[in-house]
Parts: sequence; C-alpha cells; structure tokens
Amino acid sequence: MPFPSTRRVALCAIAAAVTLAGCDSQGPNGTTSLSVLLKDAPGDVQHAVVTVTEVDLVGSGGVHVLTQTPATVDLLTLAASASTLVQDVEVPSGTYTELRFKISGACIAVDNGSGNDIFATAGFDASLCGGAATGTLQSPSYAQSGLKVTMAANALRLTGTQKILVVDFDVSQSFGHDAGGSGGWVMHPVVTGGDIEATGSVHTTVQLGTGVTLPDLNGSATTLGQFSAVLVQGASDTVAVVPLADGDADGVFTADFQFLAPGSYLLSLAPPTGINGVTTDPVTPLSVDVLSGQDLTAALTVTATN
Repeated sequence: MPFPSTRRVALCAIAAAVTLAGCDSQGPNGTTSLSVLLKDAPGDVQHAVVTVTEVDLVGSGGVHVLTQTPATVDLLTLAASASTLVQDVEVPSGTYTELRFKISGACIAVDNGSGNDIFATAGFDASLCGGAATGTLQSPSYAQSGLKVTMAANALRLTGTQKILVVDFDVSQSFGHDAGGSGGWVMHPVVTGGDIEATGSVHTTVQLGTGVTLPDLNGSATTLGQFSAVLVQGASDTVAVVPLADGDADGVFTADFQFLAPGSYLLSLAPPTGINGVTTDPVTPLSVDVLSGQDLTAALTVTATN
C-alpha cells in the first residue's frame, strides 16, 4: 500500500547564467555554470532523511560528475528553503538526457498514531529520524547505479541563460509497505523532471494590532511565535508551514517561503492548540500571486482572536 501522503519533494537544479560569449547563448568556452539545490514540501511523513553521495549529469558526451561530496538532509526540514548540493560547476553546454543521484542510505519516520515507527536501509544511522530503527527500509542499490531522473521530453538543454529544473520526488508513490509481508517499508522513488520559470518568494510579516492581546494558554502567555504561516496552492495542496519568528525582538514576526513556482497561492495563519483562529487585516486566507523572479511581501495584522 503506498504511503497516504500526497506531498512531493522537489529537487531543483538551476543552470545559472554566465557571461555570454560572442553572439551565441553559451557561456565562456562553450560551458554552462550549473547549481543543484534540494527542496521539499511537508507531508505526513515525520522525517525523510537521505544521504546523497554523488550527483551526475549524463548526456551524449558521457557522464559529468557534478559533486562527490556527501550531503545528508532531512527532506522535511526544507519546506521553505533549499539545500545546495552543487554550486556553480562548469559543464559543457548542450543536451543532456539524465540527472543521476547516488544515494547511500535513507530512513523515514512514520506516524503510527501513538508515536513514530522508524525504518532505515541497512547500516544507515536511524537516529537521524528520531531513534532506533523498528523496521527495514528496502531500496534498490542507488549507491552504485544511482537514482536516474529522466528529463521532461527526455532532454535537458543547458545554455548560458538561466534554467530551473524541478524534479518531483513523489512521496505518495515512492514509499510503501513491503508486499512480502515482512512488516518493513520499501523505497522505490517515482521521480520526474521538467523545466519551470525562475522561482519567486513570499516574505510574510505578522504583528498584533493596537490594543490586541493573545489569550493565555495553560496559564502561560501566548506570543505570535507559537503561530505558523501556511501557504496553500489549489484547493488543499499545502506548499509549506513555517513557524513565525521575531529575530530582532521588535514585535514583528516573519516567515519566508522561498523557491516558489509562479502561480496563485493562499496565505493564512495557523494558531497554537487552544486558539480556534484569528482575524487579520487583510483578511486571511490572503490570495498572493507569485511571479517569475519576484520577491513578494505580505503584511498581516492580527485584529482579534477566536
């Protein structure tokens, strides 16, 4: 049975612009500067930790190793940010058919209703997912053969202009119970790639209105730091949930959503348990339109609590 979450983990590869050579669209000496970022959106899995040991780009000219520096990341910590796997590596401009990630191990933590069950591949440090492994996470030998990501239309063309490649790691189809009845789980990633426009971001600020106070919870004072900002796309596709923070203690709390695909989103606030909701100016959910390359600011003022 596939894991019930409908969320996806996005692996973003950015072919950054470099100085144009002459009248063509390639970079200097016919190369393109390539960066690879790892990004995520949250779901029902509590932890999903992977170690990527190598990233390759495959084309008619052979295999180009982009990095062999191991990187261990919990995908579910990357809801509003990205982890750079490859930074400004020069590769020959041209057409490529495959991006390959070599993964040495992984673990997941699954909510069982009263806690987490933890499943890990052989030899992987399950404590990265919150404790000792309670079962086995099986997977093909990605450490040797690599997880192969085929590009949309079976080709990725790198030129000197900016290109952003989003690779979707579909959690709902990539993790499931072992059909053999061992009680373990199986990782068989379902991954697709495609080009999108330059991403945008939403910088959210939240503050209390004049004279507005938050009710105490369990005898303790409540602050906006116990709230989260929530960004949704479509009817119910949660993009990210980011806790509010007030780094400079000026009473204005912030939450940032980065690397967003252009489109329309709904922004709202999630209160802590014990507060049913809040009234804001402007009213939430607030519609925000993210444009390619745009950094948008959304300012919310809490005017009442429910």
